[in-house]
Amino acid sequence: MVDEATKKTLAAIPLLKTKAGPRDADLWVQRLKEEYQALIQYVQTNKQADNDWFRLESNQEGTRWFGKCWYYDQLKRYEFNVEFDIPVTYPTTAPEIAIPELDGKTAKMYRGGRICLTDHFKPLWARNVPKFGIAQAMALGLGPWLAVEIPDLIARGVVVHKDDQDS
Repeated sequence: MVDEATKKTLAAIPLLKTKAGPRDADLWVQRLKEEYQALIQYVQTNKQADNDWFRLESNQEGTRWFGKCWYYDQLKRYEFNVEFDIPVTYPTTAPEIAIPELDGKTAKMYRGGRICLTDHFKPLWARNVPKFGIAQAMALGLGPWLAVEIPDLIARGVVVHKDDQDS
């Protein structure tokens, strides 16, 4: 029960082949190459569709990822730090994406600002190991979470645009 827009987004992201995690030495290097290729393709597709909404980079080992994600509401850009670690059991276990500055501001979040992906995303991830990777986590996890949660946080006044904050 995936809508057409989601199917189109997923079709534009290359599926990964290597089932390897951080403990798998040479295979992890191959997996990281696939991850970067998928991320680059996803970002390029987003830019072509005028839907650029995140930047990510990793540490040298590819085990810690960090960057920015943003959401537009009423022509204002709301920007957030995003981070996650690759679990040692990756890709069997999906990464837990966090937006630390929103920690405690919504019920759909765990301690440390980790977004709630349990009900919808994690079962989908489990059915698609090892084909899903970081690009799919962003597209099917963080993207929909932002689209649902940020407008609600803005409407409730929990998130305020930087230009509207008191000096």
